Amino acid sequence: MKIVIATDSFKGNLTSLQAASAIEQGVRRVLPKAACHKIPVADGGEGTVRALLDAVGGKSIHKRVMGPVGQAVRAHYAILSDQETAVIEMAEAAGLHLVDDTTRNPLNTTSFGVGQLIIAAIQNGAKKIIVGVGGSATLDAGMGMAQALGVRFFDDVGNLIERPGCGRLLSVVAGIDISDIHPAIRKIKVTIASDVENPLFGEEGAAYVYGAQKGATLAIQKTLDFNLKQFSKLVNTELGRDAGDIRGAGAAGGLGFGLNVFAKAKMKSGIELVAQLTGLKRDISGADLVITGEGRIDAQTAFGKTPIGVAKIARKLKVPVVAIGGALSDDSNELFQIGIDGLEGAVAREMSLAEALKNSEAYLANAAERVIRLLLIGQKMRNK
Repeated sequence: MKIVIATDSFKGNLTSLQAASAIEQGVRRVLPKAACHKIPVADGGEGTVRALLDAVGGKSIHKRVMGPVGQAVRAHYAILSDQETAVIEMAEAAGLHLVDDTTRNPLNTTSFGVGQLIIAAIQNGAKKIIVGVGGSATLDAGMGMAQALGVRFFDDVGNLIERPGCGRLLSVVAGIDISDIHPAIRKIKVTIASDVENPLFGEEGAAYVYGAQKGATLAIQKTLDFNLKQFSKLVNTELGRDAGDIRGAGAAGGLGFGLNVFAKAKMKSGIELVAQLTGLKRDISGADLVITGEGRIDAQTAFGKTPIGVAKIARKLKVPVVAIGGALSDDSNELFQIGIDGLEGAVAREMSLAEALKNSEAYLANAAERVIRLLLIGQKMRNK
């Protein structure tokens, strides 16, 4: 029996490969001779760099860059085994985990460090760069990132804006000069890995949909939405790029917009991109079962998350899919309508989060064993 195990990371706990290995242990308790193919996957958010390194090989590189509130942070990115593809998680330089209750304010946070990572990747020979855009602390439309690439912004009296770009400064910008942008930006291929489809501004835009989780009050969201709209208009006037409404412009506080405008980046589904790089379709072809999963499975999983991306590939190949979540919500049954054939939770009894995290690999293995035993019961019933 061929079983493909393609899970996302269990955020803040297990990498994709660690989760897949735990699931394999449970499978082998029941089917010791099963051919288990572990494929680390991700959707562009946390764990994307590690998943791709584990799946296709390469090297992890550390770089000190500017964090979201101007502090120095130690970020890492990957150069994959082809020696020309770099993978960056923007949260490494500008993520929510890098701010606290006293600094969490998207009026002041910057994506400057993301641009520094892009430059570092170019200097290490990257010709293709993938930027995963989950978990951002910013709402600066990629202004900070653009500054790090060499774009210059000016105020209404022609003074150069030297402070790292942030949501507050978007309304100050009156002129843009891209003549000093790093020359390699015009030659490399930049791809945004994301499941976010929001525009830059408006009711469904970055400020109103994601501002609260970044620390914005309703008043701040209103200010930022105005600033994002004004910045988008200025970019169109100065550069002839009307990108505020493109799919994913609002990703990562508008970094999707900034990457599109200043680096000509294209948006692609994170899980589809990772599946392509890892050869997931090839591995699922001919499989008897696919097991996928992530830390929490709920109705939101349907919107471009890893389990659904895996399930879409498996459904086309007519391979059944079971998803195991660290936790299952009451609305997760909705996923049965869009490609998931079975669901299982890793936690079999009530317990604290600390206990669940401490013993997560054992609980995942137990859940996988339960899945396989239930499937074998079904097989016996069908053969009667």
